[in-house]
Amino acid sequence: MTIQPKLLTILLIEDSKSDAVLIQETLSESKFLNELYIVRDGVEATDFLYKRGKYANAPHPDIILLDLNLPKKNGRELLAEIKADEKLMTIPVVVLTTSSDEVDILKSYQLRVNCYLVKPTELESFIEVVKSIEHFWLALVELPFE
Repeated sequence: MTIQPKLLTILLIEDSKSDAVLIQETLSESKFLNELYIVRDGVEATDFLYKRGKYANAPHPDIILLDLNLPKKNGRELLAEIKADEKLMTIPVVVLTTSSDEVDILKSYQLRVNCYLVKPTELESFIEVVKSIEHFWLALVELPFE
């Protein structure tokens, strides 16, 4: 019997188009099967997660990559909502942001983020961070699948 690899659904919540494209390109070269959905702000992310409007048929993500500095609803507000909701709280959330501020890091962990990573400014380092997320969360960790 052949075991089919699980297709992982990744929700990227990122307002920077260039960062989103870079993450998308890096993950598209992955040896892990993944389906990436990208939303640009906190309100759109909420609609995706609660399957509202144009996201009525959105899949339940297996993992969320979250920028903190989002328009309309910031990443901290969104993280608090996700971790307070019984249907969403088990989705691992990885904060991937430019902020290395100790207050942002502490607040994110108080809100029960699973991992906090600072985006490097150099291209190669940024790609390596995305690959490390991919390797850790998609290859090593057992995720709770819906």
